[in-house]
Amino acid sequence: MSNPRNTPPTDPVAMTAVELVSAYAAGVLSPVEATEAVLETITARDEAVNAFCLVDPDRALVQAKESEARWQSGHVRGLLDGVPISIKDIFLTEGWPTRRGSTSIDPGGPWTEDSPVAARLRADGMVFLGKTTTPEIAWKAVTDSPLTGITRNPADPTTTAGGSSGGSAAAVAAGMGPVSVGTDGGGSIRIPASFCGIVGFKPTHGRIPLYPASPFGPLAHAGPMTRTVEDAALLMDILSLPDPRDPTALAPMITTFRGQMTRDVRGLTVAYSPTLGYAEVDPEVAGLVDAAVRRLAEAELRVIDADPGFEDPREAFEALWAAGAATMLAKLPEGARERVDPALRTVWERGDGVGAVEYLEARDVAARVGIRMGEFHTAYDVLITPTMPITAFEAGHDVPPGSGMHSWAQWTPFTYPFNMTQQPAISIPVGTTAAGLPVGLQIVGPRHSDDLVLALARYAELVIAA
Repeated sequence: MSNPRNTPPTDPVAMTAVELVSAYAAGVLSPVEATEAVLETITARDEAVNAFCLVDPDRALVQAKESEARWQSGHVRGLLDGVPISIKDIFLTEGWPTRRGSTSIDPGGPWTEDSPVAARLRADGMVFLGKTTTPEIAWKAVTDSPLTGITRNPADPTTTAGGSSGGSAAAVAAGMGPVSVGTDGGGSIRIPASFCGIVGFKPTHGRIPLYPASPFGPLAHAGPMTRTVEDAALLMDILSLPDPRDPTALAPMITTFRGQMTRDVRGLTVAYSPTLGYAEVDPEVAGLVDAAVRRLAEAELRVIDADPGFEDPREAFEALWAAGAATMLAKLPEGARERVDPALRTVWERGDGVGAVEYLEARDVAARVGIRMGEFHTAYDVLITPTMPITAFEAGHDVPPGSGMHSWAQWTPFTYPFNMTQQPAISIPVGTTAAGLPVGLQIVGPRHSDDLVLALARYAELVIAA
């Protein structure tokens, strides 16, 4: 929607969050005008895309008018006051049901509590558009559910938006709000970001507080989904503020993400692994990512071809994932097992069979991969890979049709390892295939190097756009 090197657009639907705030400050645009334009776009486009499971125009316009008054009085509340945002239907949001894509969750409420994510966005003065779609309990890497149906890719509505934060990715890509917030337990921010051609950032585990605690435990992260890295950095400054309800949350940052985003990253040592040593990648995807990496090498980064050296940890990941899913599903009302997505029912049954020994063995695999990555980053500042080995495939399928695969983790080999290691990882767009489908590049940094990952992603964004 917006090239970071171009003249800022005047259409509020095409503007980034940073551009909107600049326009508000200059008095050339109001939060009400921006919100009305985005709501009109949702009305025009969402029937084809199905990114939202709830839109609340009345509430959004009330918040926009309140923000407009703050801008006029000179008493702005936060960094992105008045910027429209959507929220994945996993986060508790006061006044709105949080159904997590499930027909088994009663929408009646009362819904009286904000999650840390919603609380931070509300305190900043952002305008809440509505909630975005997710597969049931965010369990898979495409976005469809018995509750909301299929969410489609704005680049080609016959294809999937990816998941599980597919609604958020589709909304941002389609101009239905400049920013959103998703969750990522195995790639659920980065996968749809890659498929839809936007930026998706999974910070270090604990950097963004979560409540209630995720049943997926240390795999679970929250993060921004945006059109530019700068917008992601600003959202991180908001979302990473502390919340006492998450005992695993990290200490607050001393510096700001936006301030660190522009630091000089030239001369960094970058490991480039096209396959992680085990993945098969579509040749067109590989070509686009390779071309982007070579441009980075020409732009004063020290790029070295190097694999991290761990074996595919998919089996251990799937045991951890199934155990988490079963834990959450067991809390649903009686009869839920018969109502859930049939493929999720299979995961539920698998999770029921994961005993303590198998779970701890899987955690040990995650620890060993984490140790290996820690050693790897003593030699390499960051790791670059493709985000996905493929582009978006036909919507309505959990795996690419005709692939012979049976699980979503089989076609997401670049994402879930870095949930197991809890490292920060970002997907940025690097181009489109001949069919017009977006391709993403993933940058992974050591734990706690969220600011470095954002800085390098911003630099890469500029180099690739040049």
